[in-house]
Amino acid sequence: MRVLVTGGSGLVGKAIEHVVQQEGGKHEGEEWIFLSSKDADLVDVEQTRAVFEKYRPTHVIHLAAKVGGLYLHMRENLHFLRDNIKINDNVLQTAHEMGVAKVVSCLSSCIFPDKTTYPINETMIHNGPPHDSNFGYSYAKRMIDVQNRAYFQQYGHRYTAVIPTNVFGPYDNFSVENGHVLSALVNKTYKAKNEGTPVNVCGSGAPRRQFIYSLDLGRLIIWVLREYDEIDPIILSVGEDDEVSIKEAVDMIAHALGFKGKIHFDTTLSDGQMKKTASNAKLRRYLPDFTFTPLKEAVKMTCDWFMANYHIART
Repeated sequence: MRVLVTGGSGLVGKAIEHVVQQEGGKHEGEEWIFLSSKDADLVDVEQTRAVFEKYRPTHVIHLAAKVGGLYLHMRENLHFLRDNIKINDNVLQTAHEMGVAKVVSCLSSCIFPDKTTYPINETMIHNGPPHDSNFGYSYAKRMIDVQNRAYFQQYGHRYTAVIPTNVFGPYDNFSVENGHVLSALVNKTYKAKNEGTPVNVCGSGAPRRQFIYSLDLGRLIIWVLREYDEIDPIILSVGEDDEVSIKEAVDMIAHALGFKGKIHFDTTLSDGQMKKTASNAKLRRYLPDFTFTPLKEAVKMTCDWFMANYHIART
């Protein structure tokens, strides 16, 4: 098995690399290749083909995407739509042309319908439009599921997808402007502690999220590659009971970083979706005993990594 991981230098790619190299996730005789955007611009079909020709993978984990934080998505929906459609089509079609046996693509919980009942499960992806704030990215990601079904129907290919909830961990984008919520808050709180200023949190702190530690997600994606045979996607998430508010998450970060200052919630700014509660019942049917890293522990490990690697972290 020769596994090509697109987006291999990002948050989830680095987690998979850690599991493969440090936790015995690699089996004998396997080759794992982690691509970064420096290796190929996957928006470009020729560059995509060239990198597939170079490595000739038998299996692909497709993580590469054009991503950003809530406010960047709100400004640039068209860019996120077009670039991600191109990336996904190039990867899936090139995999098909080169006889790749299995592709596991990474979707996002933002693809779910905005107006829906909770908890959301895998059958509900296409039951209405996604939240308006990042509809471009969401529709592009939804199309991977459509393409997977079409590749199976027309060619019998085993291309599938995972849907993680809010991922965080080492090597995330910690940018205050464009990072995902938890990592942006880590950076904000770290800066506030060093400067002796309050932490300014966008929104009310009331929205609730299911956070999954990147290393847990890495372990699960490798399991999907090896064991999960469905074309239909699978939600990779902590349970519904493990959902926390943004305010609770900020408190955990402040505790992990030893921040004793004021935390201010700017209610003039958008909260985005108030909740996106996802069911992990399908995952639990397959893996009833999988243990997730407790959130407080994972937040502490992420904060420790950020402080130790501040010079290389994406900020």
